[in-house]
Amino acid sequence: MRPGREGGAPEGLVLLVDDDPGTRKVARANLSLEGFDVLVASGGAEALERLAASDPLAIVSDLKMPDVDGITLMQRVHALRPGLPVVLVTAHATVETAVEAMRKGALHYLTKPIRYDELALVLRHAVAHERQRRDVTRLHGELERAAGFEEIVGASPAMAEVFAMVEQVADADATVLLRGETGTGKELVARALHRRSRRREMPFVAVNCTAIPRDLMESEFFGHEKGAFTGAVARRIGRFEQANGSTLFLDEVGDLDLAIQAKLLRVLQEQELTRVGAKDAIKVDVRIVAATNRGLEELVKDGRFRDDLYYRLNVIPIRLPPLRERTGDLPALLEHFLGSFAARYGRAAPIAPPDLLAAARAYPWPGNVRELRNLCERAVLMGWAAVAPILGAAREAPAAGAPVDTGLPLLEARARIVERFEREYLVRLLTEHKGKVGEVARAAGIAERNLYEKMKAYGLSRDDYR
Repeated sequence: MRPGREGGAPEGLVLLVDDDPGTRKVARANLSLEGFDVLVASGGAEALERLAASDPLAIVSDLKMPDVDGITLMQRVHALRPGLPVVLVTAHATVETAVEAMRKGALHYLTKPIRYDELALVLRHAVAHERQRRDVTRLHGELERAAGFEEIVGASPAMAEVFAMVEQVADADATVLLRGETGTGKELVARALHRRSRRREMPFVAVNCTAIPRDLMESEFFGHEKGAFTGAVARRIGRFEQANGSTLFLDEVGDLDLAIQAKLLRVLQEQELTRVGAKDAIKVDVRIVAATNRGLEELVKDGRFRDDLYYRLNVIPIRLPPLRERTGDLPALLEHFLGSFAARYGRAAPIAPPDLLAAARAYPWPGNVRELRNLCERAVLMGWAAVAPILGAAREAPAAGAPVDTGLPLLEARARIVERFEREYLVRLLTEHKGKVGEVARAAGIAERNLYEKMKAYGLSRDDYR
């Protein structure tokens, strides 16, 4: 048995292209003995036909052929199957042709007469590399499908509409305006647009317009030359140049100063900019995704936002729904965030108390998904008891049991609600874990010592649940 064959298993399918019938016959026989499945073609045209009807893992082609030479064939192959390994063979070897072949994409270059043990070794490496490349591509696709839109979790009708719009416009260069309250995931959607665009190989560039001091906005966006102003000790490349060929995300664009709005509009219209202190303009190719939690129409009416810039940004508007409009996504979001933080901190995800979901549905979520994410992190680190005060305060009525005196001061009434919520939660955990304090503490995400203190305060004994 030849080297490289495991139990007689074929090495893989290769396409052999040569205009000489004798060479094709001998090469096919030798490569078959080496464990390869071999397709043959007598020239470039036939090779492309074979390629359309099959899926070889590598191609071996003669360099000099009457219809299409090997380099031209290789270029056509790579236009159809990018990355497919091509090995070129010739009887007329020169340094120049070898260099040209490798420069234009050949994996390897061999001379005639062919040493088939050498060719087989080259092909084994080529096939292994191609299989690995395809596995990476396949896994990347599976991860993209599995991850959906990164941390944009949800299957509610409102989110399905957002996903559909992202898929529809991602590969266009049209400007997108994301509208939604704070914490609805505008930057995540902007990144999803970028990852699904033709610009995905370039770095995504984000800038928070609120965080930039007014006197530094022009330099931040467009850059400056050395000595352009006091403190400009070196040339600075602005965010637009950093995003050349890519996507620039302008977060909270409604907070931009009017003076910078005019300059931003010119860059969007002309696709060119001038650094502060420079004379010459620089061409840029930037796709803009902007976001705001403010009503830009009202800002336009009040004269605080340019109407022409508004129309330039509002080409494709996408509204992100607040969490209170998509409460059907809460179970999936809770599972996602709890699992993520549990893995990050090396802890078990705390078991949510049965009435948690009802409390979460009733809560208005002013901070939206960002607030939910933060609460889940707190629950993983400190237990649900640390979260109960927030959700408990939102409930219109206390949990089952004696009613809370509504005549009490607000803070005291809230404390009563929280205590009842926490006690019922511990009772359920003690019941589920048959009074095993260690398991209850891990499930609640608190130290055993703290659990004993809470049990004592609530008059609970582990012996009652064994």
